[in-house]
Amino acid sequence: MLSQTVEYALRAVVHLASVCPDAQTTVEIATATQVPTAYLSKVLQGLRNEGILRSQRGVGGGISLVASPSELTILDVVNAVEPLGRITTCPLGLEAHGEYLCPLHKRMDDAIQVMEEAFQSTTVAEVLSDPNPSIPLANIGPPLCRPQAKVKQKPKTKTKTKAKRKPKSKSKPK
Repeated sequence: MLSQTVEYALRAVVHLASVCPDAQTTVEIATATQVPTAYLSKVLQGLRNEGILRSQRGVGGGISLVASPSELTILDVVNAVEPLGRITTCPLGLEAHGEYLCPLHKRMDDAIQVMEEAFQSTTVAEVLSDPNPSIPLANIGPPLCRPQAKVKQKPKTKTKTKAKRKPKSKSKPK
């Protein structure tokens, strides 16, 4: 399972890729990704320290991606925050296992390897261009760079206007 920190880092990077090459403030990213600003600041700092993001202070500054979304893989982001830990030796330190993993730890490492390969072969641009109708951050962020499917609109129907009624005359009872 991936941690919340990895989830937040991926949200931030996908958001920045969607507005690329424009820079965003931490508050703008936090709002668009629904991540608490204080937590996000730490995540963004880690991504900056690992060379995924750059930041510039002052007017016109902000945070942006270093690499193009088509070059940046999901694994790059994951490894910048919390690298996937492959199992290369017995986690229990059992000498009897020697250089071989037991069947349980071998299968666990195989699963981590599959995840690693999937993340390595997927760029951030591919995530944004996926034809899936559920667009990343669609309801919470600004419009994404990818083209949206056009929704057919129903033809406008004429609404009937109510005829103006003549006010009732007030007659006095006799």
